Amino acid sequence: MTIPESLIAHWDESTATATSWGTVSWLINQVTTESAEQTFGVVTINPGQSNPLHLHPNCEEILYVVSGTCAQRIGDATTELSPGMAVCIPRRTPHCGRAVGTERMVAVVSFSSPDRQTVNLEDGDMA
Repeated sequence: MTIPESLIAHWDESTATATSWGTVSWLINQVTTESAEQTFGVVTINPGQSNPLHLHPNCEEILYVVSGTCAQRIGDATTELSPGMAVCIPRRTPHCGRAVGTERMVAVVSFSSPDRQTVNLEDGDMA
């Protein structure tokens, strides 16, 4: 028995949404995978850029850095994340990330809801 193709996602086949600060590719969510109970994707932030301060009212977020370095703000605190590090961002907690250095930051992100909601807390595009 093989796994149904409807349950498999390929990053290189996903459509990346371009923003002023990087890209977002959603591989699994309620739109791409009908039975999904989570949201899963890949985010890139260009060197020196930051995504807007935002929060997720309906889910927590786990961010895992694959490459590059990120100054991650969560609430009023900031920490630097490097490849191999993960952080759990609680529901309704303002956060944003900025790529530090000359390399773009690539992270895998997972949300505890298939219909991740986002509230943008500043001007700027949000995917």
